[in-house]
Amino acid sequence: MALRRAAAAVQLRPGELDFRRLPRAELERMAAAGREVALCEAVLGKTADTVVGELLRGQPFFEWDHYPAGEVFDPETGALYYYHAHPQSERDPREHGHFHAFLKSPEPSVEIRPLPVPASDLRAGHDGFAHLIAIAMDAESHPVRLFTTNRWVTGESWHRAKDVLALSHRFAVGHARPSWPANRWITAMLALFRPQLVWLLEERDRALAAWAKGHSGEDATEDRRFEILSSLPIEVAGQRRAIDAALAETARPRPPARS
Repeated sequence: MALRRAAAAVQLRPGELDFRRLPRAELERMAAAGREVALCEAVLGKTADTVVGELLRGQPFFEWDHYPAGEVFDPETGALYYYHAHPQSERDPREHGHFHAFLKSPEPSVEIRPLPVPASDLRAGHDGFAHLIAIAMDAESHPVRLFTTNRWVTGESWHRAKDVLALSHRFAVGHARPSWPANRWITAMLALFRPQLVWLLEERDRALAAWAKGHSGEDATEDRRFEILSSLPIEVAGQRRAIDAALAETARPRPPARS
């Protein structure tokens, strides 16, 4: 069975992720996150280890199972993540598996409130988790793609993109189990690719709205034909170069205005 995706893929428009438009403070946070990602990968590389290998160490690997067993959860921040893989027939042949990153949903408030979900889905609700992003990895443990999924895929507590983004800055795994470099790596990845995260979550909601218009009377978030809502290829070195270029551009003195 082929991996189910959005009915019509929407491409980035030219200049849509122009880092030169970002505040310098945000660029500096992204640059620091890039250094953190590189450090974690370098430390693991010294012993021929990888981020994915850290989570699979000493365990047989089965498709669909979550790794590590019991997942990774930081009770102080509400951040949770795990790694898993679909059967080869259901994934891109270039990809080995992917991480799913979540945040525990806060108590409903005037500002942030989960949207209704099917009463039959006992995994969801006010005490559930909001899905932030998935990070696809290749066989060499390099991140190659970010994507969002439909609500039924993870059984998450469903929030609008703007609410997920308001929560997403809290994502951080600050303890050492099962792997300190892996925990630091995924925390930094969400900061390094913050502009893509914003675009993907907003595109997720646009894709759902477009799907609903063509499927009157159906719940778009429960449609099993609609799995991947938005997706972007990524490359860590390229992201870091783009950030450095934007920082250099913003550091240049502006020419005086002509009178």
